[in-house]
Amino acid sequence: MSSSSLSGQERLLDAGGVSVDRLPMLNVIFDRLASQFAESLRQLSATPPYISVSIIRNDRIGDTLETYESTAIVAVIYSPELDARLLLGFDRDFLFSMVDVLLGADGTEPPHEEDRAFSNIEMRLARMLFDEGAQAMQVAFGAIMAVTFKVERIETRMDFAVLGRRNNPAVVASLLLQALGRGGELFVLIPQSVLTPFRHMLARVASGESSNGDQKWSRQLQTEVQRSAVRLDAILDERMMTLADVARFKVGDVIELSATPRSMVRIDCNRQSLFQCQLGQSDGMYTLQIENVVTPDGMSVQDVALGTA
Repeated sequence: MSSSSLSGQERLLDAGGVSVDRLPMLNVIFDRLASQFAESLRQLSATPPYISVSIIRNDRIGDTLETYESTAIVAVIYSPELDARLLLGFDRDFLFSMVDVLLGADGTEPPHEEDRAFSNIEMRLARMLFDEGAQAMQVAFGAIMAVTFKVERIETRMDFAVLGRRNNPAVVASLLLQALGRGGELFVLIPQSVLTPFRHMLARVASGESSNGDQKWSRQLQTEVQRSAVRLDAILDERMMTLADVARFKVGDVIELSATPRSMVRIDCNRQSLFQCQLGQSDGMYTLQIENVVTPDGMSVQDVALGTA
């Protein structure tokens, strides 16, 4: 979307920047990225890593890269559908922790603390991790659009990872890793110019986001709830009386009701009216045949449909 095709209102919004507070779908995307990336890494290691979103913020490209200078390795990720590039980075703690996890360490070894260049093995594992991260990003962005991401190149110097001008605004998400009792950080940097054309899609309130809950537990809970015993009261008629009238009751008195054999019987549960039924008889026992459903305001569905209530 070119700047010439934007309305005056949209230009004013763009001038103010893409504020993460006004883009709730970003939280959904990065939450999905964290869960999908962690799930893909669990398939590769015996020790399950855990990844969570730490913070999503606005920042300048240059300021973010300066923060990770000499402490991280980054991959330039390209999307053909968007014709845009973004950055996925791992700090040294993240990479060293994942190397230990992928190579079968049990956490008893001391963490790497020396400031050295990455070895060939670490670079190859980093490439594999970046590929997994790019695939996880495809799944995450699927919440708003179908896109693909591919690793274009890997850089260990932040000067070579700049996307456009260093003072250009960007959205930066920091995610934390926990594995083998250690930690690490990965980050995603997306230039604001990449998100601007999809600002309205990102601004919508997330709905229908289904969580991957425990389906077996859900079915068990539903089964147990349906097996719960409840008491139903069948009420043929009611009559309002004073306390004085009740106090004068004696054995043998007859209380007259307005109901007839054709009157509807109301089914209550916990003092809540549920159904209206016809009274009948079968095999020497009274029966009730449900005729109408009673709405929460006390009207039957039939009455509401006829407008007679």
